Amino acid sequence: MVDVRVTYDQQVDAAYIYFTDSQTRKEVSRMYPCDPVEVGGMINLDFDGEGRLVGIEVLAASSKLPQHLLDAAERLDVEDS
Repeated sequence: MVDVRVTYDQQVDAAYIYFTDSQTRKEVSRMYPCDPVEVGGMINLDFDGEGRLVGIEVLAASSKLPQHLLDAAERLDVEDS
């Protein structure tokens, strides 16, 4: 099974799904926004310089992604104590 890193910021309701590991993180060279009317929100596809999909940004994530995925995501809005 492949591990996929997911981050979530509940304060802004945004999630990011990474398809690259942290050691080989690629620079995003092109972003393709999906039609917000068609998907009912904003979803951006990020590609590297070789045209490979490296991640997906999902705004209004709580209405677009399964709750179990958001629950398991690395939280960006929680400060370390």
